[in-house]
Amino acid sequence: MYFIDVQGTLISDVDKTPIRGSVEFIDMLNEKKIPYAIITNNTKKKSVEFYDFLIKLGFNFDFDKYLDPLMLLESRVSKESVAAYGSNEFLETLVNMGYELNYETPKTVLVAIKENFDSQEYAQMIELLLSGASLVGMHETSLYAKNNKRYPGVGAILKLLEFATSTSYEVVGKPSETFYKEALRMLKKQNSNANFSDVTIISDDVKGDLGGAKELGMKTIFVTSGKYKTSQEIVPFLDENLKPDLIYSDMQEILENI
Repeated sequence: MYFIDVQGTLISDVDKTPIRGSVEFIDMLNEKKIPYAIITNNTKKKSVEFYDFLIKLGFNFDFDKYLDPLMLLESRVSKESVAAYGSNEFLETLVNMGYELNYETPKTVLVAIKENFDSQEYAQMIELLLSGASLVGMHETSLYAKNNKRYPGVGAILKLLEFATSTSYEVVGKPSETFYKEALRMLKKQNSNANFSDVTIISDDVKGDLGGAKELGMKTIFVTSGKYKTSQEIVPFLDENLKPDLIYSDMQEILENI
């Protein structure tokens, strides 16, 4: 059984095209009737829109095998009085979902990703948190890769804000236990006996996605087709108990070795 990441794993961070072997890997799972869930930290597009985008790229899976943080947001964060930070698309999506944006006296500071956060935004977040707002991250990625550059991920920004304000934070998407439990619930619809110990998760975020998954007892496969150019950039510096079980260059190499 598999949990499969999207950005940097199934599709390229550079041009959003399918990575070598990714479409074929999903086709193989379908053919062999192996349970799986496509799990992404997408926050820029509405869930159905991003799913439709993946289908148009040639991926063949039903929407009931797809999960992103926006699908859990309403159960985790009240729509009332939110100071949200992220891309314009993310902010528009929140408004369309009925969230009330408030940058004066918010109840929640909600952080997603974009590549051009500036010092004034960080200063505003800090003031709001010190005034009593709670801190929530849409996910907890370590790095954000775009345009052949790597930026601090939401996880890194949450750690910065936590250190600056002593405010603890919650996470909606990967690698939160709540998110993975929802993905497991989706697997149980395909196999009622599914447990975390049965799951192998594939992702390019070894520090975020795979670390949290490993703590829940999942097997982990790290692919170097996304955030990291080689495993040597990150794996030697991880705690021994969080190192991935297997490392491959991309989905094609996994397909050739399973």
